Amino acid sequence: MAKKALNKGFFITFEGCEGCGKSTHSRLLYDYLERLGYGCVITREPGGTRAGEEIRKILLHSDGIKISDVTELFLFESARAQIVRQIIRPALDKKRIVICDRFSDATLAYQGYGARIPALTIKALDKVATGGIMPDLTFVLDIDVLTGLGRAKRKGYDRMEKKALSYHRRVRTGYLAIAAKEPARVKIVNLEDDISGTQSNIRRQVSRVIQRYKR
Repeated sequence: MAKKALNKGFFITFEGCEGCGKSTHSRLLYDYLERLGYGCVITREPGGTRAGEEIRKILLHSDGIKISDVTELFLFESARAQIVRQIIRPALDKKRIVICDRFSDATLAYQGYGARIPALTIKALDKVATGGIMPDLTFVLDIDVLTGLGRAKRKGYDRMEKKALSYHRRVRTGYLAIAAKEPARVKIVNLEDDISGTQSNIRRQVSRVIQRYKR
């Protein structure tokens, strides 16, 4: 069955604090759009490629290795450079819908607001890593920090989740600030009582935007 054609690639990202449900909602949206007949690619950061997945292991599961904030920044950007060139750009060039669990906004929120690395430093490095690619639509799944960390704890904290509560609160502040600066692109999604309610909200917003990408 032929896929529905778009006039250009459509890049959607999911962002938010730990335990907000990004992975769940990105997968649900991917399945939904595929059922509608669109050609979609789903991926994640850090990861998505062999190199990226190895970097992910270092960033999230290396308790015995001390990683400075600046080293952390370069590792995230290195994984991003690989996924952009290997996965994201080729799919967008083929006019596919690309759904990514985290992207550049995560670095600004975590390494910028969280770790207090200057935004200008992050943006300069990120521009090199992304080659100028930015999401067309970003969902920030907003959740209380303590609630989110409680959810994350069920599967066992990774290295990022183990950071101080004050760090995670700055990350949330960062995401809200990013959304306030770019309301046309970045949409705050307040989580509903059930997954289906939140997903329905996301699908409605995607459906409105995707009309601009149809032939």
